[in-house]
Amino acid sequence: QVQLVESGGGLVQAGGSLRLSCAASGRTFSSYTMGWFRQAPGQEREFVAGIRWSDGTTYVTDAVKGRFTISRDNAKNTVYLQMNSLKPEDTAVYYCAAKRSAWISLASGYTDWGQGTQVTVSS
Repeated sequence: QVQLVESGGGLVQAGGSLRLSCAASGRTFSSYTMGWFRQAPGQEREFVAGIRWSDGTTYVTDAVKGRFTISRDNAKNTVYLQMNSLKPEDTAVYYCAAKRSAWISLASGYTDWGQGTQVTVSS
């Protein structure tokens, strides 16, 4: 059973940075794609970024391109989301997710989810 545990959220001022971590366990993830999503109050969940575990190929959405970077550490079985130049509109609960697929740019197909970590950006 896949387990995903996010950490690293918190309160930061606009323009600041945070790095979210997602510790993954329960599977060999070489055939998986890992993703980050976010959900702000009253809004639908939004796909932010994806990474193919096997070769590290990444994808980030236009909404965060140039500010957010997704990466992974094979030795630690951990996926990261580095968030720079944060804006108040980045405020949301951020979720890590996993799917057995190579399609990093597709938001669909994710089957396993973490519990989420809150990111709040003050103006």
